[in-house]
Amino acid sequence: MANAFPSAVWLLFAAAMIISAIGFIKYVWFISLGYGFSIAGLGILMLYLFRDSLSAGTILLNVLFILYGIRLGGYLLIREVKSSAYNAKMKTEIKDGKTIPFGVKCAIWITCALLYILQVIPVFYRLHNGAGTDVWTYIGAFVMAFGLIFESVADLQKNKSKKINPKRFCDTGLFKIVRCPNYLGEMIFWTGVLISGLNILSGAGQWAMALIGYIGIIYVMFSGARRLEVRQNKNYGKDPEYQTYSRTVPILVPFIPLYSVEKYKFLVA
Repeated sequence: MANAFPSAVWLLFAAAMIISAIGFIKYVWFISLGYGFSIAGLGILMLYLFRDSLSAGTILLNVLFILYGIRLGGYLLIREVKSSAYNAKMKTEIKDGKTIPFGVKCAIWITCALLYILQVIPVFYRLHNGAGTDVWTYIGAFVMAFGLIFESVADLQKNKSKKINPKRFCDTGLFKIVRCPNYLGEMIFWTGVLISGLNILSGAGQWAMALIGYIGIIYVMFSGARRLEVRQNKNYGKDPEYQTYSRTVPILVPFIPLYSVEKYKFLVA
């Protein structure tokens, strides 16, 4: 039961590798479309692998993975297809991958797939360890659902703001709380995943995998916030309203007076 590397883990890894291989078509898709659809795929796969031992709570956790992944992947796909202005802008700000060696792309592919399975590992071990449903399951699911809603509302608010004034930064709704509420929603979601497994992780191996996955996605969110801050400073840095906004609204975590992460070069990813 405490085995940290059951065979099903490798099935999850294989699934994440297959889905995230979409990044070979377009480099950024390793961490965008490949990310969202991998999480949805892993949720579906776990429902299948443990179909004979599912409980209401474990079904709920995996359905949340599926909803999360489809929402994120679908949102990014629609933006890729419909937003020519966004794509034109991103060409100057995100690497197209053409100069990246194939071996490096493979290393990124494997690393991404590994991170994706580590992120869902608390739910996997709840199923693998035969823990069923308990109060931690529902607490985790509630936090996950809250994070998913929070992130979705943030994306909708930003889209609405950009339709009204495409050249202005967004500082309405949840953006009054933090400057990157969509990333905050992600962190809340994955905190819920970790919470759901707090009482069932068994042995150093299972705990190590769960913590690496959680710390990894938190790092990715702070790295994303740094990239966004650099981009916004470039686009809006001379705007007095933006200067006030960036000095008074935390960048990622509410009520924590962290207003900038641009200087933290270790967040480059």
